[in-house]
Amino acid sequence: MSASLNSLRSISFATVLLRMLLACLSGAVIGSERSYKNRPAGFRTHILVCIGAATASMTGIYLYLNLGLPTDISRLGAQVVSGLGFIGAGTIIVTRNRTVKGLTTAAGLWASGVIGLSIGAGFYEGGVFATALVLITETVFSQLNSRISRSPEFNITLHYHHKPALDQVMRTCKDSRIAITNLRVLHGNDPGVTVYTAVLSLRPRFKVNHDLLLSHIRGIHGVLDVEET
Repeated sequence: MSASLNSLRSISFATVLLRMLLACLSGAVIGSERSYKNRPAGFRTHILVCIGAATASMTGIYLYLNLGLPTDISRLGAQVVSGLGFIGAGTIIVTRNRTVKGLTTAAGLWASGVIGLSIGAGFYEGGVFATALVLITETVFSQLNSRISRSPEFNITLHYHHKPALDQVMRTCKDSRIAITNLRVLHGNDPGVTVYTAVLSLRPRFKVNHDLLLSHIRGIHGVLDVEET
């Protein structure tokens, strides 16, 4: 198969058109899955990235082979790979509950750019196989990933009288295999009594019964109240 494609690896009107169309198709295939899931970068964005990367790759080859300029063929492609990081960063957001979203979309954009570079360079096999694998990763593997048992990070707000109560809460979390990723302690003075408030960000290593954990914390001496926020 590789030998039969050798005639299509040179730069000509026909091969440029073929590579543009193939890059457009590859970007459309990957982007359609992102659009279906209503992600920030969807159908058109992936097409534009893939076509742009293919054009950059062909431009470098054209300058060197057809015009005979003393240029590095891979220089434009290298700038595309690094430049895609800025586009991908725009799709990554951190929600209010400290959850990161958009990483898969950013990685898909980067992969689309690299696929465009490979197609633009005439490496059709790599571009087609990579497109298929990216699509499989975003569809089939997405379903497998949702079945992986994990417990997301959550926050609790704790009201207590004295520091030993907070120490006991932290020890309880540690014994329950729950990591404390962030801790903020606020001091407030009620009439005649000192009350502290702490906000803890918790990341369980295994699935945790939140109600049972909060009930256990409420039973600790010195804890006034605790609630999930």
